[in-house]
Amino acid sequence: MRTRNADGFALIDILFVLAIMGVLSTIALPRLLVARQSAGAASAIGSLRSLHSAQLTFALTCGGGFYAPNLTTLGHAPAGSREGFVSANLATSDSVSRAGYVIQLEGVAFAGSPGSCNGLGNGSAAQSWHAFADPVSSDNTRYFATNVNGSIWEHNATLNGQLPEVGESPVGHLLR
Repeated sequence: MRTRNADGFALIDILFVLAIMGVLSTIALPRLLVARQSAGAASAIGSLRSLHSAQLTFALTCGGGFYAPNLTTLGHAPAGSREGFVSANLATSDSVSRAGYVIQLEGVAFAGSPGSCNGLGNGSAAQSWHAFADPVSSDNTRYFATNVNGSIWEHNATLNGQLPEVGESPVGHLLR
């Protein structure tokens, strides 16, 4: 009588493993998407905090008490330095896409402002500013903004056009 050698996998074993993997992936996928959105939101908040710090540094050291009107101005290095006031990845244009968010900074030029040490001309700097981080994906409903006060606001729609350059937001809530 011959005995059969049972080395290897049977088709039913492979199907069973694939079914378990399918169940686990359907449980994990929604949580993975939420984690990705949370990471993008944390990056956007960090970018807004970085912009606030850069604006303060610009105003105190280079702008004569006035602020940069846009991201590219913050990216220009002052005379005698190789580094701008923000990292290069935030200063590539006036609207930067980063970690699933579009980040913008705006300040209205003030005619009486002096020129800056990084090449900004007379009358181009701003008395105040505001910055926004709006998600790229429509299924992400966390919008962020900050202004010269340094507070970060969150809302379920864009704060662009609603958050003043100075003061509190009329919509949304303050992040602590």
